[in-house]
Amino acid sequence: MDPDVAFQSQIINRESQIDFMTELKDIAVDIVSRAMAGGATAADAIVREGNEFSTSVRLGDVETLKEAGSRAVGVRVFRGKRVGSTYSTDFSPQGLQQMLDGALELAKVTSEDPNAGMPEPSELGQLSGDLDLYHEDVYSLPPQERIEWARRAEKASMSADPRITGSDGAGFGATTGHMVLANSHGFVGEYRRSFCSVVSIPVATGEDGAMQRDYWDSVSRSFSKLESPEAVGRVAAQRTLRRLGARKIKTARVPIVFDPITAQALLDHMIDAVNGGAIYRSASFLAGKLGEQVAGENITMIDDGTMTGGFGTSPFDGEGVASRRTVVVEKGVLKSYLLNTYAARKLGLKTTGNASRGVTGNPGIGCGNFFLQPGERSPQDIIRDIDGGLYVIDFLGSGMNLVTGDFSRGATGIWISKGELTYPVDEITVAGNFQDMWRNVTAIGSDLEFRGSVACPTIRIDGMTVAGE
Repeated sequence: MDPDVAFQSQIINRESQIDFMTELKDIAVDIVSRAMAGGATAADAIVREGNEFSTSVRLGDVETLKEAGSRAVGVRVFRGKRVGSTYSTDFSPQGLQQMLDGALELAKVTSEDPNAGMPEPSELGQLSGDLDLYHEDVYSLPPQERIEWARRAEKASMSADPRITGSDGAGFGATTGHMVLANSHGFVGEYRRSFCSVVSIPVATGEDGAMQRDYWDSVSRSFSKLESPEAVGRVAAQRTLRRLGARKIKTARVPIVFDPITAQALLDHMIDAVNGGAIYRSASFLAGKLGEQVAGENITMIDDGTMTGGFGTSPFDGEGVASRRTVVVEKGVLKSYLLNTYAARKLGLKTTGNASRGVTGNPGIGCGNFFLQPGERSPQDIIRDIDGGLYVIDFLGSGMNLVTGDFSRGATGIWISKGELTYPVDEITVAGNFQDMWRNVTAIGSDLEFRGSVACPTIRIDGMTVAGE
């Protein structure tokens, strides 16, 4: 193509994209305006648009291939303390009017809720500046090359060792999204996001014929920052091979070291425990414990929705409240729950800007970038201190009682003997009580790495039971 023609085409594409983004914003603002004219005392509208590509291969053959775009709009209207909510994927004038009429009618018949309503105008706002959430390069590869990235990841796993005998697949994905929120308090905000990923899931066979599998992936907002498929495939193979020859162990009470992936799963349970919805329903062992010591003094947990480029970052939450950094646990003391406006009102508190939102229904509660503050010790140093214990590398199933804090999950790990990782173990369960577990964290690693919106470094917990034979 002639360079001048190509350059002109890029300008046209950008201009049409800008027009489309402006159209979404206009739609949201217009729906709010019409809701108010139709008798609502308050209203907000959310518009989402996105594109998704995903492919998976198995033994070199394409198993799935998906490329799709979606658009949806939702409206929430209030008539005093009554609320109605509807959504539509039909952006025609008739479709939008039908959606709005439905919400207005629902708001006439739903039950009154004294805590219903939008945030106060003074609570609304958004972060300024470039938060590095969107990169066009996630779609820079042609579709065939995206498939080839998945094949390359799988090939790197399969060729890493003769004991890698199969594959549960490998994949490549890319997603972009655009979100607009407007409400009757005059708030209008929008942002765009992008993600891309590559993954490999190899299968290995040991001398006893037992098969094991594991995975590794790389996820980034920008294609330029993805690990190579070869690097992903090699790590996936290494993680799978270390599971071969697993033994059973006898039930014991020993130090347990959780790798960053399983430690993150523990942090996921803590996020559930500080969720304002669970708190006001008294469905969490942390209900009523603000200001109390709930963990060891070495434990600080933070939710930060402002981190540049973070997987959980956004300029504002699902209600138009500016994202923020919230210290949830500081030196073991519970300082804050995660709250949206509704949960905050139920508890007599202020929102923490953690409203999550689909296109319909009332906002839920989510996290920004939630993490355990790292320590200064390397994982190797933490393991070196243990004469006999367990290094947990995977969880199976679920087993967390949020009300009592009782924790019990099936696990796979590697036995630690005299400060060294020795042999893999499986068919075990690790158990304890969440309140005791966070009080008995005796070492925190320096290896904090965000591979999603929740991250935790390696941690050692004493006093737990490993149930085996």
